[in-house]
Amino acid sequence: MKIGIVCYPTFGGSGVVATELGTALAAKGHQVHFISYSQPVRLDFSGNLFYHEVSVSDYPLFDYQPYELVLSSKLVDVVKYEKLDLLHVHYAIPHASAAYMAKQILASQGINIPFITTLHGTDITLVGKDPSFEPVITFAINQSDAVTAVSESLKKDTYANFPSVNKEISVIPNFIRLEDYKIENTHCEKKMYAPYGERILIHVSNFRKVKRVEDVLHVFNQIKKVIPSKLILVGDGPERANIEKLCRELDTCSDIKSLGKIVNPEQILSVADLFLLTSETESFGLAALEAMASKVPVISTNSGGIPEVNIHGYSGYMSNVGDVDDMAKNAIHILKDDATLATFKANAYEQAQKFDITKILPMYEDLYNKVLGI
Repeated sequence: MKIGIVCYPTFGGSGVVATELGTALAAKGHQVHFISYSQPVRLDFSGNLFYHEVSVSDYPLFDYQPYELVLSSKLVDVVKYEKLDLLHVHYAIPHASAAYMAKQILASQGINIPFITTLHGTDITLVGKDPSFEPVITFAINQSDAVTAVSESLKKDTYANFPSVNKEISVIPNFIRLEDYKIENTHCEKKMYAPYGERILIHVSNFRKVKRVEDVLHVFNQIKKVIPSKLILVGDGPERANIEKLCRELDTCSDIKSLGKIVNPEQILSVADLFLLTSETESFGLAALEAMASKVPVISTNSGGIPEVNIHGYSGYMSNVGDVDDMAKNAIHILKDDATLATFKANAYEQAQKFDITKILPMYEDLYNKVLGI
């Protein structure tokens, strides 16, 4: 089938999942067309993958360019001339409403194009809670031909935050492609970050307030007092300057390596011993899953969809949001000896296997067929 995928092209989880989904669909013979304002960061082209840029003109009348309208027009164009069978939009704002508008325009021209909306998290739990968005998001969700959420937690949040949503929401979890994480790190690679055999901790995020990266530093500060350790920070965002200031206050900067944004984190994850996820909330916790696929156990909070990914006492441990003392205690337990760490590493990888793309992709294909009446 011919599928149009609309997503944000950035490092966020929704864009990563959409890109990996499209790549997997193309590998199975489907023709996949990505539609966004720039090329998705993880998109590598193959014979069945195409990219269509949404170009917004710089017109002096507008303080804010009308991306939603331009996207709708682009969707109409791509559907018509590429003869797409369906649209799959990732992240409700503004993709679902743009898809609805495109669908209505195409219907007036005798073309029926169904669209599926996948909810990823902050489009519902953060941005979407803004009252100015609520009527549009509710309408767009209800008008979708099918709706999915990446976790049971997000499904519940959607119904709670948008009481007028009456559409059935199917849960199709996020996923990873396990074969991408089969990287054997070398002793030399680990020595680059831990020259004296220290334990290596890692955190990956977009450094927004909701990620509570300051808690990562406080947890690390406690761990390093007991176990020689190094911390790797991957990502960038609005909290980066505050984190740099905090590491000076804690006098831990010499033990922290900040790498900025990395398109494919697999290589750096392969050298880590423990992943720290201290978020106030996560709709799923894709970064944690990526860590587990690299055989890295996870210390996390217990909010949102994280308990659907990280199994307490098995693939890692969970604590209440902000409880850095408990997180540090649990981390020290995992890192205290090689045998315990090896057990948690093996368990983390076994848990990750449940979310391999080979298990999740058929769920999307079944949904596509259902929507198309196949």
